Amino acid sequence: MKHTAKFPRALEDEAIYIMREVAAQFERPAILFSGGKDSITLVHLARKAFFPARAPFPMLHIDTGHNFPETIAFRDWLAAQSGLQLIVRHVQDTIDAGKVQEETGKYASRNVLQTVTLLDAISELKLDACIGGARRDEEKARAKERVFSVRDDFGQWDAKRQRPELFDHLNGRINHGENVRVFPISNWTELDVWNYIREEELSIPSIYFSHKRSLIERDGLYWPASPYLNTTPDEVPFEGTVRFRTVGDMTCTAAVLSDAADLDTVIAEIEAATLSERGARIDDKRSEAAMEKRKKEGYF
Repeated sequence: MKHTAKFPRALEDEAIYIMREVAAQFERPAILFSGGKDSITLVHLARKAFFPARAPFPMLHIDTGHNFPETIAFRDWLAAQSGLQLIVRHVQDTIDAGKVQEETGKYASRNVLQTVTLLDAISELKLDACIGGARRDEEKARAKERVFSVRDDFGQWDAKRQRPELFDHLNGRINHGENVRVFPISNWTELDVWNYIREEELSIPSIYFSHKRSLIERDGLYWPASPYLNTTPDEVPFEGTVRFRTVGDMTCTAAVLSDAADLDTVIAEIEAATLSERGARIDDKRSEAAMEKRKKEGYF
């Protein structure tokens, strides 16, 4: 199926403007890199914004230790191909230091634990701005974010402390110890990201396309079978043809049944979808306000 929708180029212009404002207003910024399509888009935008010079941002990845192998391989390839510095910090080190405790039980995941690792990395590296790929269409808590979203000296977010951003004026002034999360693609939708990937011919991890994978069915969703997932005796793995709409920790990211093997069919499938992109993120379902609570604690 040939897809003909066009990406609105004004969104790219806005994102490049934001990238340049980050470089102008902050001393130690970094791109928060997950290996997913949104952070891949950020790396591409950063490279475009400063071409032919190298983008002045390292890539910071918080590795839960339970990531998809395809994502880690892609991360390393992109860092080498782009020439950007890759900084990796590990949740396992935070567990070993006794700062967080491994979850137990059927729904155990390291996704929440990575907040502490991230805040430690920001402090260690003295980062004053972290560029992330969050979009306002993802989840209701995301919709409250500004482009320059201020975090206090504990790394926490308070919706009431955010500044107005009138006429695209971005205020990067912060007090000692504070930092800013920057969201250059806030105004993009999931379809915008996919159309941009198609038009810019960006490489993405293979798990975004249809493939065979060992799965278990739980709560009406298809979870990737892995040694990190705590299963019950009745959860018997089976092989299915799936792809992933979002990439996170293997213990909290469900797949969707799909035969979409190329960008055009992926885009057509998303256009027809009735479930939101983050509907397959189990960590968002822990409570009605799960995302907002994690954001207040310092989550990405």
